[in-house]
Amino acid sequence: MKNRSFIGAIAALLLVASCGKKEEQAPAPGPMPFPVQTVAKQDATVYEEYTANLEGQQNVEIRPKVSGFIQKIYVDEGQVVRKGQLLFKLETQTLNQDAAAAKANVTAAQVEVDRLKPLVDRKIISNVQLETAKAKLAQAKASYSSVAANINYGTITSPVDGVIGSLPYKEGTLASATSEMPLTTVSDTKVMRAYFAMNEKQMINFSREFKGATLAEKIKNTPEVSLRLVDGSTYEVKGRIATVAGLANAATGTSQLRAEFKNPEAILRSGGKGTVLLPINIKDAIEVPQNAVFDMQGKQMIYVVGKDNTVKSKIVQVKTTSGLNFIIESGVEAGEVIVVEGTSKLKDGMAIVPQQVKEEAPAAAAQDTTATAEKTSTTVTKK
Repeated sequence: MKNRSFIGAIAALLLVASCGKKEEQAPAPGPMPFPVQTVAKQDATVYEEYTANLEGQQNVEIRPKVSGFIQKIYVDEGQVVRKGQLLFKLETQTLNQDAAAAKANVTAAQVEVDRLKPLVDRKIISNVQLETAKAKLAQAKASYSSVAANINYGTITSPVDGVIGSLPYKEGTLASATSEMPLTTVSDTKVMRAYFAMNEKQMINFSREFKGATLAEKIKNTPEVSLRLVDGSTYEVKGRIATVAGLANAATGTSQLRAEFKNPEAILRSGGKGTVLLPINIKDAIEVPQNAVFDMQGKQMIYVVGKDNTVKSKIVQVKTTSGLNFIIESGVEAGEVIVVEGTSKLKDGMAIVPQQVKEEAPAAAAQDTTATAEKTSTTVTKK
């Protein structure tokens, strides 16, 4: 029995020793494959984005010139109206009474002038009395004209073509020129205005990018701009920058710009919001995927593959974003091979098996970027 146990123990030791030799003889793993891309220079169009407020070409507040109860409202919210179309009718009964009294004063003054005129002709009275009566007649006529004009102000018409806004007052409500809210707003939305702002740095870049001795000349040399709507879609009609404020806001340091877009199908609404996309052409841009760039101790870095297929990290300066890619200002040169995925698994001096990948055109990403007020997000289109 003891012999059998002894033989079993020896067999177990031999088995363990055999496994250990096999493990020691297992070959070390070789270099892992990583996707790489060769850096190249190419022209690109970057879309700078600015949050904008939309307004109609004309937003006219309709306010009464005289006080009165709203007798009749002839339009409804959202209705398209023409210039001169009747909008409101105010009750003017009190004004009618004032007009009647003013008319009576005119008649009385006219009678007095007619009575004095023959007396002056016969030199019974002096001409001074007649002139005084004529002055009172002119004053009475002026008073009557003023009251009559106020009566006409009770009939309110549209000063422009446009669309009716909200109607905060109902029939029977007292309205006056001092009311906090207007009777309504008529917006001419055939041409929509997109107001947006640039900070000082963006304004300097704008002035350097477009040629011209004055702001007006620079505006003429700007390309057409696009408008992204709040649903993420791009408005079908392109617009142009129309004006740039001559002075910066002293409190915020921003300058206001206005772009104009035609609105033939009434898609854009006054009071809405959107994002103005301003195309900027960049020649010989170096563009790399965002996945190729990683942060280390506050610095942006990239792995470059050497001739011996070992990687080395380099610090890069990112100029701007281009959809899913970065445009690099410095740190990497055209012709260098970079690792585009899996950078977290690498370290300097590590050997890899490079696998070239095709560069994806990021033009489709132009509509997916999100703009903020302080940080400009951009998109690239290849030429």
